[in-house]
Amino acid sequence: MPLEELASVDGLIAATDETTIPVRDDGLYRGDGVFEVIRLYAGRPFALAEHLDRLERSAAAIELPVERELLEAEAATLLERHGEADGQLRILLTRGGRRILLTEELPPRGEAVRLATVTYSPTVILTGVKSLSYGANMQATRIANASGADEAVLVRPDGIVLEAPTSSIFWVSAEGPLRTPALSTGILESITRSKVIREMHVEEGEFELDDLLGAHEAFLASTTREVQGVSGLDGRTLSVPGPRTREAADNFARRLDQELASRTRA
Repeated sequence: MPLEELASVDGLIAATDETTIPVRDDGLYRGDGVFEVIRLYAGRPFALAEHLDRLERSAAAIELPVERELLEAEAATLLERHGEADGQLRILLTRGGRRILLTEELPPRGEAVRLATVTYSPTVILTGVKSLSYGANMQATRIANASGADEAVLVRPDGIVLEAPTSSIFWVSAEGPLRTPALSTGILESITRSKVIREMHVEEGEFELDDLLGAHEAFLASTTREVQGVSGLDGRTLSVPGPRTREAADNFARRLDQELASRTRA
């Protein structure tokens, strides 16, 4: 049975398809705002506090006020209506002052994903900001799709690997270590990325594309993907799931169980 998707706009809850907001909002006109997406497991949000922390950091970077206690209360009310189904919670704050919270079905994900490299230059002024201005990210995915891949992996014009449009990338270098780009490259401070790094030995740095292309194993990590193996990169076949991918997935599952159990006890 399909999930009933709900929306809360400034605290008023209705079916998403029946919800409206005033069109005259720079969140729509200019993509001026911030957002977060939180995974729901049997209706329970995972790492909600960490997502709200990042939402506050993003909002502060673009001088957008956040009423955190109000957001927390509205999220709790919406999730009570949502019930115990899996899904995701999306939170948007717009320049027009709207607080929009939505429960959504999880996007379909395969066991593995094929990647294609796409040249991309980060907007320095928005480094680390999860803003509503995701047009470039979505276009990168479309470019990758046109080449026969499922998703893009962004590479700076100087050849430094960044991330996928909505997830972090990890790979096993030909030299042996598990690697991921450092935050200083201009990528988002991913919550799932930080949990993978906390559980495993990972080298962070500015790595050139040739290092990624020489990998025999890679995976993406994000809120909705969790840990997803990479089966191909620019037409090359990679081992999937490789041993480090399985290790990362097992570690994340264990961390997930611990944090959800801790929240239930609390």
